[in-house]
Amino acid sequence: MNRRNFIKSGMAGAVGLTFSGVAGAPLFASAQGANEKIVLALIGCGNRGLTCIINCCKINENVTIKTVCDVNRTKLNNAVGSVEKELGYKPGKTEDMRTIFDDKDVDAVWIATPEHWHCLAAIRACQAGKDVYVEKNLSVGIWESRKLVEAAAKYNRIVQYGSQNRSASQGFSAREYIKSGKLGRIATVKTYFMLGGGAFTEKPEASVPAWLDWEGWLGPAPYRPFSPSIVDEHGRGGWQNYWAYSGGKLDDEASHTLDFTRLVLGDPGHPRSVYAWGANNAYDGKSEVPETQNVIWDFGDYTISADGGTAFKYMEKAPGSIRNDATKFPNWRNYSARVEIYGTEGLMYLGRHGGGWQVIGPGDKIVAEDGAIFPDNAHQKNFIECIRSRKRPNGFIEEAHRSATMVNMGNIAVRVGNKQLLFDAATEKFTNDEQANVLAKSTYRKGYEISV
Repeated sequence: MNRRNFIKSGMAGAVGLTFSGVAGAPLFASAQGANEKIVLALIGCGNRGLTCIINCCKINENVTIKTVCDVNRTKLNNAVGSVEKELGYKPGKTEDMRTIFDDKDVDAVWIATPEHWHCLAAIRACQAGKDVYVEKNLSVGIWESRKLVEAAAKYNRIVQYGSQNRSASQGFSAREYIKSGKLGRIATVKTYFMLGGGAFTEKPEASVPAWLDWEGWLGPAPYRPFSPSIVDEHGRGGWQNYWAYSGGKLDDEASHTLDFTRLVLGDPGHPRSVYAWGANNAYDGKSEVPETQNVIWDFGDYTISADGGTAFKYMEKAPGSIRNDATKFPNWRNYSARVEIYGTEGLMYLGRHGGGWQVIGPGDKIVAEDGAIFPDNAHQKNFIECIRSRKRPNGFIEEAHRSATMVNMGNIAVRVGNKQLLFDAATEKFTNDEQANVLAKSTYRKGYEISV
């Protein structure tokens, strides 16, 4: 039976059919000891996933890549060549992630697919006894990331969320500074995700190209005909313009900043409500996700806001010269990803992926600061250490779920008509809009359902 017919038959179906076990039981052997070999596999061979997993093998001892997987055959073949060039050996390849889940030699999987595959792939990996590194944003729905939390606990898996700032030194020092009371009482917090861009227009439907398994790429998302606007043979493609696969720039960019902000603030729980506005008011493009977006979450004692989109070509990310030099800080005024934490005694500017933090007091004087460098290495080392020690990773899945919930709340508030939505943290449901609750749980095609 070929792969396409296998999927259509439903045998790829409910995750729990293939992998089962007693809750809380350590079903599968885990790598133990500092010198034991860790075998990784990559699912999603785009630039981010491939770069990270290769680097992880370079900076950690006795870590290797056995298999790479992608439904884009061009990227899959390129990944094989890149691993061979950088690490000196040729990994196996597959277009079907189930091959990896069935391989008892694989200790952990690195998931760098588009967002609509993140939770399903990660849950299936947990059920197969694999530890998981899963890139941000964690999910396209609130319900599915809660199910991943449940799966990680049930199958005793290490799940590291790809928010590298969870391993950033300046995050810990900023948190301690705030905890000390030197910033005063937190009054409000502002975050930004201001990027350049342009108008998006979908190209006409076309035949599925020979280099792509379109059915496999769609996975749990609703079926639709192929468009070259969605998937690109060599680049990232335009899938982030569609709600079915992504949450736009709030998902792609702000997810980093919001998660880092939560860490620095001591990881508050869910907000009580969200208000969001979004529109294609910059370029009048046809993207489903908004070109500009403004969100505010109510945490009771203070609010957190996020403002941004693709209309801000004059804003800049921190360059490598700052990200990799702990003595340098961004120009906060035009830094596209800054965080502003307003206390009663001072204002903290916080940078992500390096950039450090500085506190401004009366008279525009810098009263405290701490520099830092890009935390990718630290985060990847933490993942491997936790696979061996079975300790909780820095990118703990429960906190990943809460940060992803913030993102999804902000997008849902836009999708139901730019509204304020009230949120019950205990049930993780909205209390004043049933359509919002419908959007909080994605729909899953037959053969791709989530079952823990």
